[in-house]
This record gives sequence, structure tokens and C-alpha cells, in this order.
Amino acid sequence: MKPDARLTTGPIGRTLLLFSLPVLGSNILQSLNASINSVWVGRFLGEAALTATSNANIILFFLLGVVFGISMANTIMIGQAVGARDIHEARRIVGTSTTFFVGLSVLAAVLGFIFTPHILTAMHTPADAAPLAVIYLRIIFVALPFMYFYNFVMMTLRGAGDSRTPFYFMLLSAILDVVLNPVLIFGIGPLPALGIAGSALATLIAQMTSLVAMIALLYKRRHFLLLHREQLALLKPDPAILRALVNKGLPMGLQMVVISSSAIVMMSLVNTYGSQTTAAYGVASQLWTYVQMPALAVGASVSSMVAQNVGAGLWARVSRVTQVGLLFNVAMTGALVGLIYLFNRHSLGLFLGDDSTAIGIAQHINIVVLWSFILFGFTIVVFGTVRATGAVMAPLLILFISMWVIRLPFAWLLGPHIGAESIWWSFPLGSVVSVALAFGYYRFGNWKRSHILPGAPHAQAVGQAPDTSMGTPCEDADGTDGAVEGVNAAAAPLR
Repeated sequence: MKPDARLTTGPIGRTLLLFSLPVLGSNILQSLNASINSVWVGRFLGEAALTATSNANIILFFLLGVVFGISMANTIMIGQAVGARDIHEARRIVGTSTTFFVGLSVLAAVLGFIFTPHILTAMHTPADAAPLAVIYLRIIFVALPFMYFYNFVMMTLRGAGDSRTPFYFMLLSAILDVVLNPVLIFGIGPLPALGIAGSALATLIAQMTSLVAMIALLYKRRHFLLLHREQLALLKPDPAILRALVNKGLPMGLQMVVISSSAIVMMSLVNTYGSQTTAAYGVASQLWTYVQMPALAVGASVSSMVAQNVGAGLWARVSRVTQVGLLFNVAMTGALVGLIYLFNRHSLGLFLGDDSTAIGIAQHINIVVLWSFILFGFTIVVFGTVRATGAVMAPLLILFISMWVIRLPFAWLLGPHIGAESIWWSFPLGSVVSVALAFGYYRFGNWKRSHILPGAPHAQAVGQAPDTSMGTPCEDADGTDGAVEGVNAAAAPLR
């Protein structure tokens, strides 16, 4: 299997859409694991069990964020190497990233398993949900290395321009999870009823099976990034690549940590209002995950396009890629927000019974919060743009300000006066602040002048890019007449 050249030569609008759809599908299918668990647990095991899974999923998101930056930096570097047609360099990056990534994921899983009860206590998990949360979360921690490596392989493939293969195997994982959840929760034949533990075990089996099948298929296809026996020496970490992974991956990982840690603190505030409010917040959050997916998919896809175009020196294309990404976000995210507003109670009813008190609370939460995710989508696209050239510190700072300086203090300080309303309204407030700061940096920041590895030259323009559906014009010789967009694109130091 060879690299796909369409990301650097194809019509931008059509190429971005065709690349985004499998990424969006993969993201939806990946989140279905948590949603499927929530449906079975919430409708058949009760609100306390649903509160347990909601608390556990917040922790899981945090732990995924711990190593997210490393896989992101890996994707960025591979995208540039593939764009430059330097396959040997891409394999060197895969080797170092694999060793470092596996070590970090195992460490996170072990520490998480040991400290599960302490983590849940610190989050003020309601007493009726805490024992169930411990059981569920510890099984998820066992699955964590498989989840981490699964995401690592998928992001590596996307960096190389392949978004379809990850989609197919996420589909396999989701199907397995759908089938195994009721079997393991309620038991069948000789299999005992495992309750909430069965839901977590279904996720473990589904992800592990899909990961093994995906790797086997890639070897059968002889994918150009795979390491064979004669290339196993590349697994020894290369110091220059390792430094780049840490220098670029750590700030990007910290961005995920900022988001996920603020979510943990927010959940601890929600927990103080009892299991019904926490269950309502948990199911609303499940819907929010899907609402945000178009922006995340478009950002990831544009990132792959930009990484390869930067590597190829085709700077004339990147500004149009950003504009198309922003338009796609409005159309796709706006459509989902409208649908959920239209079918608010029905969508929440998938997770909760019609007679549940929590469903009314969740309806109100959606009314207050949902629209703000359109603004959040703009932020995701713009952050991806500046990360495409490696300006990773500014997005980190903006996220920290919007979440830890604006959102959380607002929710905490106004809680005694307006109750849980302070939590719900903190989301739109944080989104407004983050999008304003992001566009300000995009317009006035100096994120374009950067490189990924020490000594690597800044990508130079090579003339007009191939004809595109957006009519991209010629750019200046310094290659700065464009914006760069994407969550997984090329990286360099912030100056």
C-alpha cells in the first residue's frame, strides 16, 4: 500500500469531505462503545449504575488525554514525512513513537487501576454509585493499553492519508460491543450475569479483537509504514525524534489534560447535586460527544491534508483548506444541534426511561448548552490550523484560560446563588471566550514560521498549487500567504 497523493493534489472541498466522512464515522463508532454501555446500564441497571459509568468515562477521557499528545505529534511528523515522500523517515518516526507510546500507556493503566477508589472519592462520586464505579473503571483500566494502541495505529494511518481502514475496524469494534453488552450484562447459557462489569468487559473484548484484526490486515496488505523483522531496530528510540515527540506532544497532550481535568472538576461539582442530576448530565454529555464530532473529524482530516501539503511545500493550498473546514463545521455541527433541539426528549430517552426525573433535567441542560458547540467547533478548526505548523503553546494557553479561568470559576462561584444553572451556563461562556481568543491568535499570531525537527527547514512554497475546486491563488515566495488548519498536522515551536 502506497501513500495517497490526493491530499496534496486533489480539489480541496471534495477531498476534504471524502477524507472527513470516514474519520467522522470512526469517531462516531468509537464513541458508540461508551454510548452503548450507557444505554444498557441506564435503562436496565438504574440511575446509580449510569452515574457510575458517567464518572468512569470522565476518568477514561482524562487518561486518554495523558498520552494523546504523543500520538498527535506522531501523526503530525508522519504526515510531513509522507508529504515529502520520505518513507524511511516516516518508519523511523513510527518505531520511536511505538516504543514510547506503549510504555506510557502501560504506566497510565497500572497507576489508574491502583488508585481507582481514591480518584472516585476525590470526585465526590455519590455513595450509591461508588462501588459500581470502582468495578467498572478497573476493568476499563485493564483495557486501556489496547485502547491507547488502537488509537495510536488509527492516527498513524490517518497521518499517512488513510481514513477508511480505521473506520472499518471501528465498525467491527462497535458491532462486537453491541452484541457482547447484553450477553455479558445479563448472562446467557453457561455465561454468568456480570452486571456493570459485563458492560466494561464487552468494551475490552471488542477493542482488543478489533486491534489485533486491524494489525493483521495491515501486514497482509504490506502497508508501507509497517516495521518488518529487518526493521525492528527502528523500535529503539531515536533521540531527535523522541525530543520532538515530547516537545510537541506534551503541550498537545496537556491541552487534552486541561479539557479532561476541567471535566473531572465539573463532574465533581455536578455530583454534589445528587445521582439524578449526575445521570442527566451524563446522558446530555453523551449527546454532546456526537455534536462535537463533525468539527473534530473535519479538524483531523484537514490536519492530514495540511501536514502533507506543508511537507510538500504547497503552502498555497492551506488557507482554502481552513476556510472549507470552517464552512463544513457550520453545516455539520449546526445540523446536529438543530436535530437534537427538535428531538430533545426522544434522544435522551434512549438512555433513560420516560418516567425518569433525570430526563427533564437533561432536556434543560441541552437547551442551555447545545448551541455553544458550534462556537467550540470553530475553535477546534482554528486550533488545528495553528498546530499544523507546530504552534502548540498558544492553544494550550487559550484552553486553560477558557476552562480554568472562566468556566470553572463561574460554575463554582455562582453555584451558591443560582445552583446548577451556574454549571450549565459556564459552557457557553467558555466557548465564547475560547473562540474569540483563537481567532485573535489565528489572525495576529506568528504561528506560520516553524518546523518540526531540530535543523529541519521551514517549508518553502513551490509555486501555484494544482487547480482546486476553491480556486487557490498563487502565494508569496516565503510561503506565508495562507493559514494552516487541522488537529493532526505539522508541528513546530511557538516563537
